[in-house]
Amino acid sequence: MIILIFFLCHWFLSLFSQTFFLHRYSSHKMFKMEPFWEKFFYLILLISQGSSFLNPRAYAILHRMHHAYSDTEKDPHSPHFFKDVFGMMIATKNMYMNYLQFKIQPEPAFQGNYPEWPVVDKIGNSWWWRITCGLFYIGFYIMFANHWWLFILLPVHFLMGPLHGAIVNWCGHKYGYSNHDNDDHSKNSLPWDFLLMGELFQNNHHKKPNSPNFATKWWEFDPTYPVMKFLHWVRIIKIRKV
Repeated sequence: MIILIFFLCHWFLSLFSQTFFLHRYSSHKMFKMEPFWEKFFYLILLISQGSSFLNPRAYAILHRMHHAYSDTEKDPHSPHFFKDVFGMMIATKNMYMNYLQFKIQPEPAFQGNYPEWPVVDKIGNSWWWRITCGLFYIGFYIMFANHWWLFILLPVHFLMGPLHGAIVNWCGHKYGYSNHDNDDHSKNSLPWDFLLMGELFQNNHHKKPNSPNFATKWWEFDPTYPVMKFLHWVRIIKIRKV
């Protein structure tokens, strides 16, 4: 039970950091926040993603490219140009690393207006941080896992951030239904969307990329949006008017 609680906490905290901070804030600037809170959630991102920390700048560049070139050959992670999800993940990782290490520069339209904290970025992208987090996960399982099959979950901890992205990009553009004609293959993937905190409402999101609520029909529910509304109500963030 302890291991399963730990796994679910890591899954949803990491996922929240990705959808709230990396996606809706860093990439789309759906809301504003003061510098203190930006750094607070930056640290939450570092801790929650752990060994799979994703750099906000590189993430934002790739995501903006994904919207501009959705499901075309210039899309950095369209599932319709890869034989399997592993090939897509490797190609995305290679492009991500090129932007992370400044080996290539993005088009001007995809640059700027994303949070940067060089000290935290250096920590999160270092091998000593990734190894330390990995050893922590292993140690936790050794202490509390009482069945051998629980160790099967360990690789998910190691690759939590990229795994979330792969599920969203692969499933969100292959499986499900469409509310809108976006001239791409974006889909809404209910009921699995609840496990991805709104990220699998890809068709809705591509129709209204700056809307903080990824649900558009009365029977759809974006679990992250009420959290954002609460943070707006307590004045931690200020949601932009669409």
